[in-house]
Amino acid sequence: MTKALPGIVTYPKAPRLDLVEDLHGHPVADPYRWLEDPADQRTVDWSQDQDALTGAWLSGLPGREPLESRLHELLRAGSVGVPVWRSGRAFFTRRAPGEEHPSVWLREADGSERVLIDVAALDESGSTTLDTWSPSREGTLLAYQVSVGGNEHSLLHVLDVDSGELVEGPIDRCRYSPIGWLPGGAEFFYVRQVPADQVPEGEELFHRRVWRHRVGTDPSTDVVVHGEGMDPTYYFGVSTSQDGRWLVVDGRRGTTQREAVWICDLHQETPAMREVLSDSAGARCDAWVAADGRLYLLTTLDAPRGRLCVADPEHPTPEAWTELVPEEDDSVLNDAHLLGDVHAHNARLVLLRTRHAVSELHLHIPETGAHEGVVPLPSTGSVHGLSVVDAHTPSGADTLWLGWTDFTTPVCVRAFRLGAAETTLWAAAPGSVAVPDVHTQQLAYRSADGTVVRMFVISRSSHPDQPRPVLMTGYGGFAVSRRPGYNSSALAWVQAGGVWVVVSLRGGGEEGEQWHRAGMREAKQNVFDDFHAAAEHLIRTGWTTPEQLAIMGGSNGGLLVGAALTQRPELYRAVVCSAPLLDMVRYERFLLGRLWAEEYGSASVAEELAWLLAYSPYHRVCEDVEYPTVLFTVFESDSRVDPNHARKMCAALQHATSGDPTKRPVLIRRETEVGHAGRSLSRGVRLAVDELGFLANAVGLDLEALST
Repeated sequence: MTKALPGIVTYPKAPRLDLVEDLHGHPVADPYRWLEDPADQRTVDWSQDQDALTGAWLSGLPGREPLESRLHELLRAGSVGVPVWRSGRAFFTRRAPGEEHPSVWLREADGSERVLIDVAALDESGSTTLDTWSPSREGTLLAYQVSVGGNEHSLLHVLDVDSGELVEGPIDRCRYSPIGWLPGGAEFFYVRQVPADQVPEGEELFHRRVWRHRVGTDPSTDVVVHGEGMDPTYYFGVSTSQDGRWLVVDGRRGTTQREAVWICDLHQETPAMREVLSDSAGARCDAWVAADGRLYLLTTLDAPRGRLCVADPEHPTPEAWTELVPEEDDSVLNDAHLLGDVHAHNARLVLLRTRHAVSELHLHIPETGAHEGVVPLPSTGSVHGLSVVDAHTPSGADTLWLGWTDFTTPVCVRAFRLGAAETTLWAAAPGSVAVPDVHTQQLAYRSADGTVVRMFVISRSSHPDQPRPVLMTGYGGFAVSRRPGYNSSALAWVQAGGVWVVVSLRGGGEEGEQWHRAGMREAKQNVFDDFHAAAEHLIRTGWTTPEQLAIMGGSNGGLLVGAALTQRPELYRAVVCSAPLLDMVRYERFLLGRLWAEEYGSASVAEELAWLLAYSPYHRVCEDVEYPTVLFTVFESDSRVDPNHARKMCAALQHATSGDPTKRPVLIRRETEVGHAGRSLSRGVRLAVDELGFLANAVGLDLEALST
């Protein structure tokens, strides 16, 4: 049963402003606007008082020690990444048991291995994270990026692989920049932001350019090759062909699903970017020049679930495309690779698809696109990355490497050889772990408008033997898909006697671009309806009850659970709302918020403001309602979602709820020197202990069972 912890009588004082604005004819109240300013002394004092309140509550929760111990045990599996092959060398990531972060490793052709980048050695505090990395074509240099304190302001370095010496760096303002190496390793293309003092105030996080850089030279002398005079919100990707002739650049404005593509013949006397596809076409398009010399285009143009086309790089525009593999009506095309020796005409195309969020691999004939067969995968799971050898690796041309995981399998790497009957294990997760005996299944149900939606259910039995504490989560935005994957929190929750549920909501990418569009802008309510319908289905079929139902979401998923608790407070008992968007009237004013107007709509447009006000959680809080117990978790170095969303919503709920604060508290947990994404393993465990412990206490899950 829920344990009522003593000592919470009143919440910290939060003055309510009599602030009401007229926006397009709508009176919009904002009583806690002062909490938007982290430097305001009222915000400082309020935050410190909330820290004390939350710390006292969380530290007293039962079952914390067995939960923490079990999470550490489950995470001892570690992780291993898909190898990137360069001239017989395999570059990959590995996190061994007990390590805080993954490191970049090198496996030589003779099988010997060594560490190249260990961020724990670079910074013993654990606040430095590895953002991305890319070896040169010859495998002699490694470009890598790190950021500090969760700010995601990536610093680019270049390492000499053989000597271990730093060739150059740091180059700042790179933020997850892709790298397009040219043969020889003397030059690469990359993406870097314009210096802050050269852009308008408030636009420091935007204004990217594609630059050409010569290794070892002052980056201030780099040449801009693309991006000048364009919309400041463009994000760019870059790739180069193996022979160094072709540069392909893609770009999209913020998080829109409309992509532009350009190509440049670097062998021309005066290379110039040519447009392949305009973003006005309204389609996604991943493009690259492969080893057979053709331009491949994986696109949603006239195919919302994706199709694969090819073209001559010298004639790259859509009217010259040849459709190689058409769209399927019940799967989503995610990736494609050429496997085998293209010059010997024995190559195959390997296509990665997802069917209802579950990965599949298919073989096709490159010349015709004809389907030849399926690569058997071990279970209902997810492929995370594919790789093949480069032209300079002397063996393995007929082998595909794939990252693999499911709900009970730690991420590993499997290999498939053309002609084989199955995949084989190439690299297991480096640590051994005893995974609890759980059952996973995918269930279908109908949402409010009759749409069929699916959810993954992880439990100790294949059917509901009795109502149990359920933790339900989802995302439902930005075409992001929630797929099967190893999750220590899910396994610990189920082992303790609960049920874990992941819902494939509209707004995500699980069923293609139409699925995404059915949950964005004026259709955003569909996402919340799908979530409510999932909860009702679980209750109706005996899996749980409203008093045993917890929900959790982060970022756009934080918006999801924020809307859920304000729309249907009687349906949910407990909520963890992490790094959330909650004030949908003012979200565009902070950090990266302006990039998301395509997804949600803009308060500057009268019609779109009406969409936002219809569900904006902060504006839907009503007095004298018994809201669920809520824990907000925020990260002070978050460079994507401003923590002020959670501060304002927390104050609003603490003021409005009629619930007994000793049984249904509304709390906010904040961390410093950590951001929206990467963090050390130990900090991740501490956060999970607080979040899961909070929910378990509310819904009656006995975490002490984990000690037996």
